[in-house]
Amino acid sequence: MDEEKKKKGSGRYLFMVVFVLAIVAVFIFRLADWQLVHGFQWLKAADQSSTYAVKMDAARGEILDSKGVGLAVNETGYAIQFNGATMRDSSKNKTILALIRLLDSQNEKWTDEFPIQVNSSGKYEFISGRDADIKYLKSKSFLNVNPYATADECMKHLVDKYKCTGYSVKDTRNILSVRYNMAKTGFTVSTPYIFAPDVSQNTVAIISENSSNLPGVEAKVTAERKYPFGTLMPQIVGSIGAMSSDQYKALKDKGYEMNSRIGEGGIEQYAENWLRGKEGEETVKFGTDGSLTSETVTQKPTSGDTVWLTIDSNLQKVLNKSLADNVKATNENGQKNHTATDPKGSDCVGSAAVVLRVKDFAVLAAATYPTYDQNRYASDSDYRVQLLNDQKTYPLINRAFNGQFTPGSCFKPSVALAALQEGAITDKTTFTCNGIFVLGDLRLRCWLKSGHGTLTVRNALAESCNVFFCNTAVHTGISAMNLYAKRLGLGQKTGVEIGESAGTLAGLAERKNSGGTWTEGDTAQAGIGQSDNMLTPIQLATMAATVANNGVRLKTHVIDKVTDYTRKNTIYTTPTMQMDSIGVSAQNLKIVQEGMRAVCTKGTAASYFSNYGIAIAGKTGTGQTGENRSDNVSFIGYAPYDNPQIAIAVVLEHGATSKYSNQIAKDIFDAYFFGKTVDANGNFVTSPAVSAASH
Repeated sequence: MDEEKKKKGSGRYLFMVVFVLAIVAVFIFRLADWQLVHGFQWLKAADQSSTYAVKMDAARGEILDSKGVGLAVNETGYAIQFNGATMRDSSKNKTILALIRLLDSQNEKWTDEFPIQVNSSGKYEFISGRDADIKYLKSKSFLNVNPYATADECMKHLVDKYKCTGYSVKDTRNILSVRYNMAKTGFTVSTPYIFAPDVSQNTVAIISENSSNLPGVEAKVTAERKYPFGTLMPQIVGSIGAMSSDQYKALKDKGYEMNSRIGEGGIEQYAENWLRGKEGEETVKFGTDGSLTSETVTQKPTSGDTVWLTIDSNLQKVLNKSLADNVKATNENGQKNHTATDPKGSDCVGSAAVVLRVKDFAVLAAATYPTYDQNRYASDSDYRVQLLNDQKTYPLINRAFNGQFTPGSCFKPSVALAALQEGAITDKTTFTCNGIFVLGDLRLRCWLKSGHGTLTVRNALAESCNVFFCNTAVHTGISAMNLYAKRLGLGQKTGVEIGESAGTLAGLAERKNSGGTWTEGDTAQAGIGQSDNMLTPIQLATMAATVANNGVRLKTHVIDKVTDYTRKNTIYTTPTMQMDSIGVSAQNLKIVQEGMRAVCTKGTAASYFSNYGIAIAGKTGTGQTGENRSDNVSFIGYAPYDNPQIAIAVVLEHGATSKYSNQIAKDIFDAYFFGKTVDANGNFVTSPAVSAASH
């Protein structure tokens, strides 16, 4: 029995030995596999786990005027950013608060896009008008709370999420504002967070001195976007700003990060693909203790391209001042002479003017009043809200391209061209004006109550006779009138790059869409630029340029060319493109051109241009705008008459009298042909260096 027990014991012992040896063999096999067979692969993986690719910013391309004057440029600046590799989780809140207090003490701004504020009672509340941000805050992508959650409830979730306890209400709000934006913009080791995009060199020095108390906080040199002439043409140049979540979703596959800045409106938006540039990449490595071991630039950033506009800054300055001066003069005149039912221009709040080069329809100037300051718009959120909420003057609207106005008599050259070409009238046709046009129950008065007598089309254009053109419109018909109007560029987009309104041509289709019916009386009213006609200044300038260009309409454009960042190599040049031909004989076109010339020699604009040094062709206009509102006044024209170089359009919204719109037109011609400019004090002067020779 003892022998049997010994055999059983030795068997168990042998089994255990074999079992242990088998386990050891498995370990040895796995170690050999890891170190010998796949050692390089695992070593590479280990290296990669502590290696990160960090994107490097590219300088944004600049925007220049036709002579190379900077309109949107890059200046060396300083930003404060958080480095994900060196910022410690345990001290983030403390670091953020210290940095906020430091910047506040220096009157510096930090990025604050949090939709919750502390009210006067010390309670949390949502900021009015921030619906999109509030929706994102509550969404599944962030807090995942009920849509009806209060600001206080959202703050409690954020306090728990970011362990932000022990701070005052204000400090808690500010810390969580930064934490919210860090998360929203995708802050990681590979993606730094820009805490303050624009700080002074003095602030950078203070942060450097306190770097030991601000782990993960570093200053970097930036190419800061500046607009040297911030009020010159902000509606055309545009600005740059933070991306929305929707924009990020649409552009993330093109290399954009959530914290990327993108063009907002104008050329900044239209030319984004040229201006943006290509980011570089830097590889950073960390040791096992988390310390930075190396930084290597693997791909240098490529600067964006430079966009050259067709705009002449001097001409633009003259337009801006002239618009402002004449709106003011209109208001002052209206205040002195207004009545209970006729404001006489005291309600004039806005104006616009466009100058086109006839040979290629390049936009030499396009001004809107009132304007605003691009630099403040980009940096001052309160100013931005103020502009957005201005429901009286609408300064953010580009009136030159998007403003729609009743054209009044500026529409008459289009009617004359249609009537002549369709055979409704000839240059010898006459209508007699006794001061009123009668059609059934319709009564339309001419501006000259005593009447103009018997007129041909040339004299009717010169005197802007309503009776003549009401008769002409009825004989021509609305369909034929609109056919030629469209060929002239009216009631449709002209092609300018940065966006424009199509306007409205009065007619059967438009009236049907609004639920009404069209009558012959409506045709008569449309013939004098009334009824449903609503046109933009750039369309009116395009019509004038087409008449000046012997009936050939070209595509309007504000971009001249695109070069690389060095400005040495041209990448793109805007081609001259024909959009239409009005289909009017040279003889009929000449009749209308002569009529427009007569406007400036003996007609409604003669007091301004009959003895002017350059022969000008033009047309004045007064458009009715409704009961107890002043009329719109306008002027279109081109010069020189025999060899046209520029065509213009001016609209003074509720300007009441053509005196002021004609003065704006004269200032434009003075600037282009005789060197009128604006000095450093904002006064008009004549500079021999700025003259027609330079064009």
